[in-house]
Amino acid sequence: MVNYEQIEQAVRLILEAIGEDPNREGLLDTPKRVAKMYAEVFSGMNEDPKEHFQTVFSEEHEELVLVKDIPFFSMCEHHLVPFFGVAHVAYIPRGGKVTGLSKLARAVEAVARRPQLQERITATVADAIMETLEPHGALVVVEAEHMCMTMRGVKKPGAKTVTIAARGTFETDHVARGEVLSLIKG
Repeated sequence: MVNYEQIEQAVRLILEAIGEDPNREGLLDTPKRVAKMYAEVFSGMNEDPKEHFQTVFSEEHEELVLVKDIPFFSMCEHHLVPFFGVAHVAYIPRGGKVTGLSKLARAVEAVARRPQLQERITATVADAIMETLEPHGALVVVEAEHMCMTMRGVKKPGAKTVTIAARGTFETDHVARGEVLSLIKG
């Protein structure tokens, strides 16, 4: 549960700490707006990505399923500034157990909407797929630009970080893994 009042108080304190006047006309509603934004941005705090894979279908399909270019945004847990990019989620169903394609995107969204690390998003989505769908394998690739590298510190806009989580077949079968990676690039 989001405590809007506490966020508003904290934002007022931050504004004062940087030398601003929180009572200035342009800032009067800023604490309230930030509180509402944080509630939305961190809406995945109490959401389990595995819940999205509870709806399954029986389909005689044991070939690759890939949903690529799933846009997402998250907040770096080290600096509380955004990072954003795309996730590519692949799995090879076992025993005809498949889930809706939108569920893969919803799982990414659930994991991203909390203070986060890119590496954790990647691993958490792959593990959730393996635990609930029990496929032959899962491969999750996340590409993101981190505002903590763009607007502060090293100041390198456009630099992208790529993380990969390979589970099951994709850990050992380098041909299958290469096929998915080439489909993602293509």
